[in-house]
Amino acid sequence: MTYHASATRYESMQYRHCGRSGLKLPLLSLGLWHNFGDTNTLASQRDMLRTAFDLGITHFDLANNYGPPYGSAETNFGHHFKQDFRPYRDELIISTKAGYDMWPGPYGQGGGSRKYVLASLDQSLQRMGLDYVDIFYSHRFDPDTPLEETMSALATAVQQGKALYVGVSSYSPQKTAEAAELLKQWRVPCLIHQPSYNMLNRWIEQGLLDTLQQQGMGCITFTALAQGLLSDKYLDGVPQDARINRAGGGSFKSDHLNPDNLARVRALNEIAKSRGQTLAQMALAWVLRDERVTSTLIGASTSQQIRENVAALDKLVFTADELAAIDAQAQEGQVNLWQGSSRH
Repeated sequence: MTYHASATRYESMQYRHCGRSGLKLPLLSLGLWHNFGDTNTLASQRDMLRTAFDLGITHFDLANNYGPPYGSAETNFGHHFKQDFRPYRDELIISTKAGYDMWPGPYGQGGGSRKYVLASLDQSLQRMGLDYVDIFYSHRFDPDTPLEETMSALATAVQQGKALYVGVSSYSPQKTAEAAELLKQWRVPCLIHQPSYNMLNRWIEQGLLDTLQQQGMGCITFTALAQGLLSDKYLDGVPQDARINRAGGGSFKSDHLNPDNLARVRALNEIAKSRGQTLAQMALAWVLRDERVTSTLIGASTSQQIRENVAALDKLVFTADELAAIDAQAQEGQVNLWQGSSRH
């Protein structure tokens, strides 16, 4: 059936300016890291994408290697874009990234070389059936490539009209500032940084948010729920349908479920109950408590999860006592899989 977006899609979603740019992003954006590859049905994907857009989520976030297999999330999104979303292209922010291994041979192993970055973008556009993406990211810092080369490739993407904006992901505060200064040479602003951030992984509070504010950059965080750990999913053991048991779920490690983390999660769950929220809803609201965070990415396996996540926006305000109680439990949980990139 022909898709007609909800006439009320902009009535309840909230939007923030991305740094000092003119671009606004929804407080919640939909990440297609999991559940949009070939291991999930097109019907399920379509239901989630339609639900998200009908709720005012205008930003769909991808990367070249999302799947599994690599590239399949972009290919599948291209199918849904053609079927459902082409009439709404000017209402959408579509992003993709290049940085990790993608195709055989020395030029497809990831990193930040001009050859890899621009070839990857061309491949992504072809898979999605797009003329341009709204945001194109350097997915990780590459210590083996001069940063000037990587940033010049991002600038070229903008100059060629293949990306409207560019950003970086999992860069350290110092390298983020260097990247932004380099891009200024080509009069291309570094729009946004995409870091991991949640109550068990608070590294961006140690300088990155300050750097982004100084540079006028926005921030869109991922893993606000620590890949499901900060939800009620693991309070009583590992359910059969958990990500750790599904194809492509290897990024969730069994040692994330250590006794200390689980004790903190259970304590945080009690705080969420006292607020009248689920733990997942409180975790999303907590990430957004700092207005320097423009948006946070949500992942989902069902449309119902998207609806529940959007309901987090009904209660974004925390009391001082609630924040203090959360701080007592929101300790380092060794769940940051991307710290290697952000430590350079």
